[in-house]
Amino acid sequence: MDYRRFAPGTTVWFPVSVPSGLFYLGDGHACQGDGEIVGTGIETSFEMEVTFHVLKRTITWPRGETAEDIFTVGNARPLDQALQHATTEMLCWLGEDYGLESRAASHLMGQVVRYDIGNVFDPAFTVACRIAKRWLTKR
Repeated sequence: MDYRRFAPGTTVWFPVSVPSGLFYLGDGHACQGDGEIVGTGIETSFEMEVTFHVLKRTITWPRGETAEDIFTVGNARPLDQALQHATTEMLCWLGEDYGLESRAASHLMGQVVRYDIGNVFDPAFTVACRIAKRWLTKR
C-alpha cells in the first residue's frame, strides 16, 4: 500500500481481522510520485521507531492522520473499487469521530475531499481519500 503520506509523524490505524495478526514494515521510499507509475519510488533503507496500541474498534480499511489531514486508504482492483473503499471508510470515520450524519458527511465530502492515487502499478491499486482538518471539528 505505497502512499506518500505514510511518512514520519503520521499516525496510522490498520484493521486486524485475525487473532494474533502480525505486522510488517518494508519497502521504504525516499520519494514517490503519485501513482508510483513506473513501479517504484526511490527505494531506500530506513530506520523506524514505531509504537503499537491495540484499540478495540472496528474499521475496514486503514486510516491515517497527519498534522494537516485525515485520510483513509482503499486497496483493490479495479481502481474505482479502491476509491469506493477509501470513500466509504471516510464516511464512517466522519460519523464515528466527528458526529456527522451520513447526509452531512456526504455533502461535506462532496466539497472538500481530495483523492490521492498511491499506486497503480501493483496488482491492487491504492487510493486515498483525504480531508484537511481545517474543515473538521472533533466532537
